[in-house]
Amino acid sequence: MEKTDYFKTPIWVEYKPDFVKDLNKASNKYIKEARKREKEYIKKFGDFGTSYHSTPLTRDNNFKDLRNYIGQKAWEFLDYQGFDMSKYINMYTEFWVQEFSKNGGGHHNAHIHWNQHVSGFYFLKCSEKTSYPIFHEPRTGASATKLKMKPNMSICHATELVHFLPKPGTLVIFPGYLEHEFSVDHGKDPFRFIHFNIQTIPKEMIKDD
Repeated sequence: MEKTDYFKTPIWVEYKPDFVKDLNKASNKYIKEARKREKEYIKKFGDFGTSYHSTPLTRDNNFKDLRNYIGQKAWEFLDYQGFDMSKYINMYTEFWVQEFSKNGGGHHNAHIHWNQHVSGFYFLKCSEKTSYPIFHEPRTGASATKLKMKPNMSICHATELVHFLPKPGTLVIFPGYLEHEFSVDHGKDPFRFIHFNIQTIPKEMIKDD
């Protein structure tokens, strides 16, 4: 019998450490400001379980080279899937850096980013001891009819969760519809990453000045 695979979900992973050193330096002030915003909360409840988010980085030219690089990769990512990118342009809707608590407990519950076409991460600080991203089965029908898997199976058609162990400089790009989360961090090593979302807009909606 002929065996084919349809309705695949692409996830691109690349090791691109070129930006790590400069962007860690550029991110420091944003993380420091985020900690200040949470000062009263930390004073009252402690640092455990906190995730410190920056303000948007889309206008900070220190991050321009990474934004341009990801923007090109996002275009290639959508083109690879078969979309006619001659009719669209990509626009960043979100681009921010975050760092998990030094005392551990940092995490993100499973979620998607509404009305986005490309999402992803660029890791600045991480190790084998830190948190990592987990991706969920995106097909609602498959989740609703899930059967028990064979014991000790590797990744296969029945897999409902996959994860990646990043290192500083790892870039991950995936469809905006793909549900994801971050495992609980134990505070053993620093964990910092940039998260971004990109929306694809028809060119006909963009008016020329």
